[in-house]
Formats: sequence, C-alpha cells, structure tokens
Amino acid sequence: MYPSWGRDVGSEIGMVEARWILGLSGLGELGSIAPLEGGWDNTSVLLTLADGGELVLKAWHANTVEEVHRVIERHLHLDSHGIPTPVPIMLEEGMLVEKDGVAWTLLPYFTGGQLGSDEESLRSLGEIQAMMHGIPTRDCFPEIYTMGFNLFDEVLEIGGQWTDHPFLAILSEEGGSLRERMPSRLPNGILHGDLFPDNVIGSEGRVSAILDLEEAWIGPLAFDLAMSFVGFGWEEGLPVESRWRALVEGYQSVRTLTPDEIAAIPDLHRYATLAIACWRFWKHNISMPDNKLEDRYREMVDRLEVDIDLGSVFK
Repeated sequence: MYPSWGRDVGSEIGMVEARWILGLSGLGELGSIAPLEGGWDNTSVLLTLADGGELVLKAWHANTVEEVHRVIERHLHLDSHGIPTPVPIMLEEGMLVEKDGVAWTLLPYFTGGQLGSDEESLRSLGEIQAMMHGIPTRDCFPEIYTMGFNLFDEVLEIGGQWTDHPFLAILSEEGGSLRERMPSRLPNGILHGDLFPDNVIGSEGRVSAILDLEEAWIGPLAFDLAMSFVGFGWEEGLPVESRWRALVEGYQSVRTLTPDEIAAIPDLHRYATLAIACWRFWKHNISMPDNKLEDRYREMVDRLEVDIDLGSVFK
C-alpha cells in the first residue's frame, strides 16, 4: 500500500469497536473477535457472531475517508462484472462509518486461506486476472500507479535528504533505465496492482476472492500478469517456471496476450519487482522504520540479478 505519510496505522480493534459496528448492521450479537493475518497498513479482525456467522471488521487507518469511498466503488464495480471480491455490508448510513477521522467497514468473510502456488490455483488466478482485464474502466480507478515511478521519485527525494543508503543508487539507476524502456502503447485496462498471496483468498484450487484494491489502477494489462509473477512465481530466490506457465495458461484461456505484451513482460517484471522493493524500503526505512524489517527490500533487489528465460513460458 501507499498510505499518507506519517499516519498511525498500528491501532488495535477491540470488543467495544466490534460491538459498535455490528450494532449498526443489525446482523446479530457478537460472540468473539480474533485477529486476521496479512495487511501492513489497515487493521482487520474476524468477528464470530453468537449464531456462528462470521464477518470481517476493517479499520482503514492508512487511508482517508475519501480514499475508502473510492476503494469501495472499485469493489462494487468488479463485483458487478462477476469478479469475486468482498463488498462491504450496508450499515445504517451506508457501506462505511467514520469515527475520529477513520473509516470502518464490515465485510463478508471468505472461507479458505491464501491462494496456493500449485498450478491449478495459479491457472485460476490467471483466468480471474484476464476476466478483470476485460471489464470497462471507471473514474474511481486512477491512471497513476502509486507504487511505481511516482513513489520512486518521492523516495529518492525524501531519502536523499538524510541518507546515502545504497538502495537509493539502485533505485535511481534501475528506475531511470526502466522509465526509458517502458512501452507506451500496450492494451490498457483495470489492474489490481498488488497481486500477492495475502491479497487473494483461495480454496480447493480456485480463487475465492480478490482483496485490497487500494493500489488498483488503469494501466498496461500485462503489468498485472508480471506482478503476479513477482507475487507467486518465485521460491527461495529463484523463478519457478511451472508457476509462471500456469499463470499464463490460465490467463490466455480467457484473453490472448499480444506479441508486444509478451515482448514487454521482462521489463514489466523488473518494474514490478523494483516497485515492491521500493515500497518495502519506504515502509520499513522511511515511513515506519523497523530494524527487524529494514532489509526486507533486499529480497526483490536480489531478484533483479537473476537471469530469466521466458521462452518456454510463452510457447
């Protein structure tokens, strides 16, 4: 995610807040509350109702209320076109409620877990991506990728004021080279922008739900596929060809990539890899410094040194 600078994103959700939101829904009494894994910025918990039903309560500490309204519009748009994604439950005065400047939403709970990296699951993800890429765009999706070149420039400017960290030199050189090589006339459409395992719920080899549309944007469709390679296609520092091929097979069963898109995949993959490295560096070294996570960006930087042969992936 790319939240506002300096915003407090570490707040906990307790029984008081849970009962308050649940009361606005009219869906029943609260039985218990439990934390949910995943998510670096906003806070989500699992609510189990007295009757055994399950819901997710999300506090959007990292986004303004206006931003959350736009994210909800994106989920509604995808849902209306058959893309599995959680749509907030209606409360007394709409799909979100504001308290002390923070937006809160109540969401359906999808059973399962993070989508696996087996070939069946990745074919399903490729299919869902291609379906999403075929739906019409809307104004609630920006045309700028907040984790991309704009973030690169901001990190270089802010980071350069207080450190000569070696990552800044890598970001400047690699980012500048990629900016020059980025193709400008690829097919565009709605992208998720951050397709990693913690943003996809799966069950029995199928995608159950696409989560977290904060980074969704309008851009080159092939970039989203490249980002899913970054999120799902590596193991122990090496690309796993069978995973990449499964994603492509699933994708092309719905939408055929153009020759120009296939030719652009290597650079789009490097761009996606550098975007994740930059976000991790910004998050753990600038926005919310954490000496336990400050080197997390290196996983992605190391990948930039690996030679990748895509010939067999696009046979």
